Amino acid sequence: MFTILLRVVPDAVVLGLVLFAAAGTLAWPRAWVLLAALCAVRLATAVAVFHVHPTLLRERAYVLMHREQPWADKAILLAFMATAFLGVPVIAALDVFRWHVLPSPPPFVSAAGLVLFLLGWIITALALRENAFAVTVVRLQSERRHTVVDTGVYAVIRHPMYAGNPLVLLGLSLWLGSYTSAVFACIPLALLLVRIALEERFLQRALPGYRDYMKRVPYRLLPGVW
Repeated sequence: MFTILLRVVPDAVVLGLVLFAAAGTLAWPRAWVLLAALCAVRLATAVAVFHVHPTLLRERAYVLMHREQPWADKAILLAFMATAFLGVPVIAALDVFRWHVLPSPPPFVSAAGLVLFLLGWIITALALRENAFAVTVVRLQSERRHTVVDTGVYAVIRHPMYAGNPLVLLGLSLWLGSYTSAVFACIPLALLLVRIALEERFLQRALPGYRDYMKRVPYRLLPGVW
């Protein structure tokens, strides 16, 4: 458990380095609040998930690529991580301290952004607690007797873990005060949609029962919409 919790710290450190390096200053209170919120929600959700699926958390913490992973998923995953967790913070910092492309969000919008940021991580945690097969890579986990999960949040949408990503990226951008960063977030989110399409094609072919699950739960990310 300690090693899992310890994995949260480097993520926060990397985000901090990216934010403050792009900003050119440590005097950015909103960035410090964001980092504190990130550590708090990640630690709390890691504890909650670990009690249910400790093996899943270990693999997600240390296995970002797998030999059985399709090459297209490797490319999309790397592009998504680069644009989402490096690109979005960098754009936010540059816009807030240098570019000023768009007006800053009003305080109530920024505050809502922090709520969205936390909510996105909570939704991700709910998905991880429900699905023991929600590893980082797309592959058939035959060693775990991979089956379709259709309970909890998976009874509402087919990709609840991905549903948290738009909230995290949009929330981060708004809290830091950059509409420009929120617009840039459309790039990693577009990559996410591509990944969902490829993942579903793979699961229909490789995972028994997934086609029937798609009929029972018709929406991917947003109930009633898509």
